[in-house]
Formats: sequence, structure tokens, C-alpha cells
Amino acid sequence: MFKPTLLLMATVLTLPSLALGDTLSLPADARVAMALVDDLTLDAETPSRDSVVMHPVQGERGSHRLPDYCVVTGNARRDGERVSLTASALTCIETAGANSAIYSGELTASAYDENGGLGLAACQDDRCRLTPDDIFLLTLTRPLSVEQQANPSAEINARRRQHDADESADQP
Repeated sequence: MFKPTLLLMATVLTLPSLALGDTLSLPADARVAMALVDDLTLDAETPSRDSVVMHPVQGERGSHRLPDYCVVTGNARRDGERVSLTASALTCIETAGANSAIYSGELTASAYDENGGLGLAACQDDRCRLTPDDIFLLTLTRPLSVEQQANPSAEINARRRQHDADESADQP
């Protein structure tokens, strides 16, 4: 049968996390320093690429930050002598001690260079190339508001810890 502590734990796990916040929010025009996860090369045969993966780079270059454990996906296409990079989705995990919160949703953002120019000057001759060392600013064109999602791993771990504690308490 269920012990009162298991019932209490199940109730707590269904409530939003107050420590981490229940919404990941950034205003429109927020600028976040980002870098690509892998090299990106665009040329005549491959003028665009879908599902480009980026991650936040912590530093002083952006006006706002995303959690450290975050991936953003979007598309890249060659636009003259620049690379137009847009973002459309993100998944982030924010941690605080043993607690973690998962945020996953849509965003609308574009990459700008350090001078505020739309797109990135990454083309030479007939080839454009960006590497994970190239840092750029991703600027949101709409506010971001993503609700915290259920974290099954955290729930399972909490139940396991509670079960282990109950087992220890039952031992003489």
C-alpha cells in the first residue's frame, strides 16, 4: 500500500517548481550570445541547411542569457555574401542543486553580427563557413515564454530516493 510520504511526494512532483520558476521568458529584442555545435558550410551545391544546432555561450556580449544546458535549432541559408541564420525551437534544462527544470518550445529569432547587421559575414569566394568558434548574437523578434515541462527523470529519482529512505527507516 501507499505510505503517506509517497503520496505527499507524488503531490509535490505535480506542482510547478518554485525554486526554478515555471516559465522561461525573454523579451522581444533580447540578444543571446550563441555558437554552432558543428561546422556549417554553404556553397553552390548546398546553399541552405535545415536543423542547424546552436547553443548559448555565456559572456558579456548578449543582453540576456539562456540556461547553460540549452540547444536551439534553426535554419541557415546563403544570402549574398552573408549567412542568414534563423532559430525556431529550443530545449533547455535549468539546474539548481538536485532540482532541474525542462523547457521546450518555439522561438522566433535571427542571427546578427557584432555591428548589428542581419546575418553573418562568413562568405569568401563561393563558400560560406561558420565553426563552433564563431560567436554571434541571436536576437528574438518575438517575446519568448515557454512553460516548464514535466521531468520524468526527476520524478523517478525523487521516488527512488524516498523509497530508499523508507527502506532505511524500516531497517533495525
